[in-house]
Amino acid sequence: MFNQFRFAALFLLLFSAHLLAQKAYYPPVESWETRTPEQAKFDAEKLKAAIDFAKSSEAKVPRDMELAQAQSFGREPLGEPVGVQKPRGEQTGIIIRNGYIVAEWGEPLRVDMTHSVTKSFLSTVVGIAFDRKMIRSLQDKAGDYAALILPYNPLERFDEYGKSKLLNLFETEHNRQITWEHLLRQTSDWEGTLWGKPDWADRPDRDATTWLTRKRNEVGAVYEYNDTRVNALALAALNVWRKPLPQVLKENVMDEIGASNTWRWFGYENSFVVIDGQIMQSVSGGGHWGGGMFISA
Repeated sequence: MFNQFRFAALFLLLFSAHLLAQKAYYPPVESWETRTPEQAKFDAEKLKAAIDFAKSSEAKVPRDMELAQAQSFGREPLGEPVGVQKPRGEQTGIIIRNGYIVAEWGEPLRVDMTHSVTKSFLSTVVGIAFDRKMIRSLQDKAGDYAALILPYNPLERFDEYGKSKLLNLFETEHNRQITWEHLLRQTSDWEGTLWGKPDWADRPDRDATTWLTRKRNEVGAVYEYNDTRVNALALAALNVWRKPLPQVLKENVMDEIGASNTWRWFGYENSFVVIDGQIMQSVSGGGHWGGGMFISA
């Protein structure tokens, strides 16, 4: 009885896998087929209602990203943009089911800013480094992987005695306790200034008297969404890879899945460093001060 049941279960499993293999559809690059809602087994009326809702629910902030950022973060100290920004296009969307395009509207091929969606691309390149054992454990101290970081500043001279031009992300007693997991989970409470943006200047307390005197939380104890610290993660990852993170993403993800070639991942005008004699831009984890991932729908 048991053997018969096991055989029947195995047969159903193999038959299901066979059906799934038959139905799997991987569209050629930039040549995706379309299906009607009926073919995709959508309720056409409900689908239209959902699309109409999306079209009518565009963000209320201006399409001019410089103005939108100023309105959103204008109260922040040192909040001036240091990276490229781009006005967004009209409300856009695309619906895909089983690899087929069922609906699209707006400008799906237009490249626009994705803001903090960029953080998913950053965690991806860190994940690849972990898979390849370039990062042995996420519980390792990030400072144990720290390299000598030389910011690229062609106008700066090196004849000022006693003043180092090197940047150290993990030199303070607090920052030495930070692991890769703390950085990825945004629980590091990393302290410092990076690319002219102090950690306390991102979404600061409304009480300005606390900006420089706030309580320093124990590493791993408190979650805080903070772009300066995400940018510190990006720079730490750049030093592990020793080549620009957009190149890492292109070679290991985007080319592999047949993504378009129109996306760009930017950093800041002042986030260039020198590694192995090459000038590289350390990318940002979002568009808060400009930069980040620019990609089409």
